[in-house]
Amino acid sequence: MEDQNPYRTPDAVVAEIADGELADRGTRLGAAIIDGLIMLAILVPLMFVGGYWRAALENGGQVGFGTTLMWALVGFGVFAAVQFVPLNATGQTWGKKFLKIRIVDMAGNKPTIGRILGMRYFPVQLVGNIPFIGPLLGIVNVLLIFRADRRCGHDLIAGTRVVRG
Repeated sequence: MEDQNPYRTPDAVVAEIADGELADRGTRLGAAIIDGLIMLAILVPLMFVGGYWRAALENGGQVGFGTTLMWALVGFGVFAAVQFVPLNATGQTWGKKFLKIRIVDMAGNKPTIGRILGMRYFPVQLVGNIPFIGPLLGIVNVLLIFRADRRCGHDLIAGTRVVRG
């Protein structure tokens, strides 16, 4: 009689996603921290030389949206320049390379550099600079890592995941 129940949950077998064990959340966080420190070491002096800090101090810590957007684009350009070689070669940022994790598509292959930069990193960078809602969406993006498949919002957008190796 149980087999006739139309409200019973389906007996679907969930297959493992391609090759590679998913990277754990702590390792992904560590890689993001390493990448963030690299970017800070480069961008803080660049922003000092570029006048960002002077403009912020003169305006009580406030800078215009145009200035914020310009520095977001500069930051993305610096990120792309710093991370291009390992992302293009192995699907890893320097932090991911150090912690032995990598970005793959859903089939387990290394995504193209265009997909990684254009779909995985750029949308999050752009949206993160929208006043008020950008920081909220940034938090939602990273909190999605607590899903069973450990994919953040940027992984969902780009069709990627992060695995060990």
